Amino acid sequence: MKPINIKEKHSLFSKQWHPHQIATVDTMQVLLAKVQGEFVWHSHDDEDELFMVTKGTLYMQFRDRTEIVNEGEFIVVPKGVEHNPRTQDDEEVHLLLFEKLSTKHTGEVQHEKTQAEYPKI
Repeated sequence: MKPINIKEKHSLFSKQWHPHQIATVDTMQVLLAKVQGEFVWHSHDDEDELFMVTKGTLYMQFRDRTEIVNEGEFIVVPKGVEHNPRTQDDEEVHLLLFEKLSTKHTGEVQHEKTQAEYPKI
């Protein structure tokens, strides 16, 4: 049990759209990710997801609207809701994610950005 420095952990990787696990809490995992550009439209049938922006601005697209999530804010995407995170103007955004260990990266969608495993750092 030691404190985890989020900025320090973010400095350990550069690959975008590839979450890294920094902790587990019961059946949940805490992930860090760097994102830039547009991701993949997908949903998670049985899991909610929390996206917290630690650097930059995230644009969480839903089919009927886009929510802007600023640095220091978070958004919860409820299970079953189709979403597609993106950034603007070539900005790299840093995220902290909180989700169940069973959550698949892109739900049932298979894409070149889909990751099957998350490295632990």
